[in-house]
Amino acid sequence: MVIGAQNGGSGRAESALTTELLRLVQELVWELHPHMRRTVAIKLDSDLDRDLGLDSLGRAELVLRIDRTFKVRLPDRVIGEVDTPNDLLRALREAFPEHGAPLTLPPAGEAVLLPEVSAPHAAQTLIDTLSFHVVRHGTRPHIYLWRGEDDEQCITYTTLDRASRAIALGLLERGLAPGDRVAIMLPTEAAFFEAFYGVIYAGGIPVPIYPPFRRAQVEDHLRRQAGILRNAGASVLIVGSEIRSLGALLFGLTSDLRHIETVAELSSVGSLEQALPAASDTVALIQYTSGSTGDPKGVVLTHANLLANVRAMGEALDASSADTFVSWLPLYHDMGLIGAWLGTLYYGAPTVIMPPLAFLADPGRWLRAIGRHHATLSAAPNFAFELCCKNVRDEDIEGFDLGSLRMVVNGAEPVSPATIARFSQRFAKFGFRPQAMAPVYGLAENAVGLAFPPVGRPPIIDRVQRTALSRDGKALPAGPEDPTALEFVACGRPIPRHEIRIVDDADIEVPDRTEGRLQFKGPSATKGYFRNPQKTRTLFDGEWLESDDRAYIANGDVFITGRIKDIIIKAGRNIYPHELEELVGGIEGVRKGCVAAFPTVDERSGTERLVVLAETRLTDPDAIAAMKRRIVEAATTLLDMSPDEVIAAPPRTVPKTSSGKIRRSAARALYESGQLSAKGRALWWQLMRLTISSFGVRTRRAWHQLGEYFFAAYWWSLLVVIAVLLWLLALLLPRRNWRQASIHWAARAFLWLTGSAPQVEAEAWPPDKGVILISNHSSYLDSLVIAAVVPGNLSFVAKEELAGQRVAGPFLRRIGTLFARRTDAAGGVEDTQRQLAAVRSGERIVSFPEGTLTRMPGLLAFQLGAFLVAAEAGVPVIPITIRGTRSILRGGQWFPRRGPIQVHMGRALAPDGEDFNAAVRLRDVARTQMLQRCGEPDLAYERVELEMPAARG
Repeated sequence: MVIGAQNGGSGRAESALTTELLRLVQELVWELHPHMRRTVAIKLDSDLDRDLGLDSLGRAELVLRIDRTFKVRLPDRVIGEVDTPNDLLRALREAFPEHGAPLTLPPAGEAVLLPEVSAPHAAQTLIDTLSFHVVRHGTRPHIYLWRGEDDEQCITYTTLDRASRAIALGLLERGLAPGDRVAIMLPTEAAFFEAFYGVIYAGGIPVPIYPPFRRAQVEDHLRRQAGILRNAGASVLIVGSEIRSLGALLFGLTSDLRHIETVAELSSVGSLEQALPAASDTVALIQYTSGSTGDPKGVVLTHANLLANVRAMGEALDASSADTFVSWLPLYHDMGLIGAWLGTLYYGAPTVIMPPLAFLADPGRWLRAIGRHHATLSAAPNFAFELCCKNVRDEDIEGFDLGSLRMVVNGAEPVSPATIARFSQRFAKFGFRPQAMAPVYGLAENAVGLAFPPVGRPPIIDRVQRTALSRDGKALPAGPEDPTALEFVACGRPIPRHEIRIVDDADIEVPDRTEGRLQFKGPSATKGYFRNPQKTRTLFDGEWLESDDRAYIANGDVFITGRIKDIIIKAGRNIYPHELEELVGGIEGVRKGCVAAFPTVDERSGTERLVVLAETRLTDPDAIAAMKRRIVEAATTLLDMSPDEVIAAPPRTVPKTSSGKIRRSAARALYESGQLSAKGRALWWQLMRLTISSFGVRTRRAWHQLGEYFFAAYWWSLLVVIAVLLWLLALLLPRRNWRQASIHWAARAFLWLTGSAPQVEAEAWPPDKGVILISNHSSYLDSLVIAAVVPGNLSFVAKEELAGQRVAGPFLRRIGTLFARRTDAAGGVEDTQRQLAAVRSGERIVSFPEGTLTRMPGLLAFQLGAFLVAAEAGVPVIPITIRGTRSILRGGQWFPRRGPIQVHMGRALAPDGEDFNAAVRLRDVARTQMLQRCGEPDLAYERVELEMPAARG
């Protein structure tokens, strides 16, 4: 097998030798001392006797296993001489050249044991999480990305970190601001993981959406995604190069979108030195649940929400870096994104990830990957287990052992008792243990996981009386001989630090075995839906959140009976659609997993009708009629009532979510609008319709762009005219206060004429003399803004390089500018003395203590110069915070944009001494106030290279 690793052959051989040796040690220790399985970390420096409990006989067995595995012969003395696995490793290295035996490695892609590592328990953000692993074991394999049966790409923590930094810088170069949403429409590939972290590193919010995978549904797909993009207000869409042309159609369907980029394009400008800082309450993800095109629901999740859920699930699973996870789940779905990827990332456990289509094409690939990597954890919705039972043959997984699995999470859709029984029985011969099957419950509004069963407990099936539950909401146990009993699977208990309760229609908590609405709360719970206040209001019931599921609790376990919106109420009874759908799916001629049962209102009587929509490949009218009769008979036997209508439809009629769940509401909408029988449109016709429907947005966008160009031309023309006039006035006017007054009024006029007149909030106005004004520096416009809002004489501090310019130099000297050498220590002392003399003589000095500006939003570290001057002279410092100029004219950008400007003038800050320490304290107080006001991240860590001045001859 080919593994795309980062190191060469010798490096891989050494790494594989170490990991395989540790695997052998662990295997023996766990056999001899099972209690050490979850409590002892096996490392190269572990003491074989004291730490691992291997006496002389245990060491002899270990050496024998090493000889057989690596096809070498270690000297007998090794048994008595070695004390640690590291000693064994040295003995192994010596044995190879002595016996001329080549190093026999496990086949590429086969599981090798990695040393156990700790989890980042102190991490506050996803940035902290990845950084923790990069710093401590950056070359450790993080993801094995499936690219083919014999081809996997190894992604280490360092690889992911570096690629993400390159993308982050590309996003910032395109003007991404903190909190901006970035949609990621990528398949399961390395680019997805890099883009996700790249967005977070750049201070943005990732919004994963799924790429189109059915040609016949391209139009519907893009319209749904356009609805998500509009709700999210995404400014950037990251796509794969192969679907870029389709992604471009979204430009015409949403007006907020400014850039459509590939990962390669974003990565072409360099690498971000340091991720923009984030706090635990910073939004880390907007996860869109399945909703209609016009009303998508974006679940807002913070870093704290995600880490709380990952940690709680990890405790419930007893997860550690010793685990290996295999997943084919979509990365745009909570179970695949958070449960499989972010969960294993946190715990440092390697994960094998394959595209969903690879699983659907051959379900055996999932099981073979589990066996090949000796996986301990995996997850899938119920239909995946059914698919394996149906499509995986013995010869497909011959020689692969599933006995390593200690938990396979079954969730994301109703869990079928029959399916889990079939799966456990079908694959028992391959080592699968029933207690590894773990039905769970979760929802996007709680990140992903909410209830898990205890580790190692076989699934619990609860048989309840049908009539008592459907009529009275009482889950009374049914007798073993009751043929009409309903069966529900226990989904476990709330994960640590989370709570679940069941309430009735009056919001009163009900007793055990009484059905009601499931509500939950805990640190993983969302604060609401993004830009959807109406849905957010309906989500909350005080401190509790609504799940939209009905359930009951028995013996502490949660049993889900169905979605509130899907339960059919007919003749005063609750009908649970998933039970009927599973029954109908087993009838000859019906496509299993392609049945939707839903209610519709009879227009004449106003009562609910039960409709069953079933896909079939049958075309003969008599065969279809016979199939319908069988459906009616089966439904009548199950429910004691017949469906009002049975519809036989061709394949791909029943709408499903991206994760394969039946969209019953969508099926009902298609039925009621008469579109169930509509034929699929040709791809060219779908694209034509999308192009035509986007004409209005594209036209408005074109007019807007043309207006932007006219504005930029007007802006620069006005600036040039005013600059020429001011330059002449500066040279001709004899008095300095006249020159300064002309600059003040010209600056005010320019900002007013360009629609950016500053809105000023002043706690106090600067005195007429003897003061230092400091400001954040985010744009070339900052000096102009200060000149416009502060009347009177001002002495700006500017870099010395400007003094020698033919045009700028004379102008700046005439208005009293103080020049500073930023990279010359000796010159800097002279500059400070000149500033000290100026402020003592009554000058009002304006300084930008960041020393430079960057494209990247944020407040850089402050240099001490201005504060040393203030402390020694005993004059106050007034912090001026400017917002909005970066958006108008960013560093390195010469195309101006429209935008508002806000200026906050703080109270004077007096130094509390004259020494260096007083200057430091003054700097820190001023910067803290400015950071709170500027609305940009703290970039104190960022190191910006200052231009070295040209040598003067």
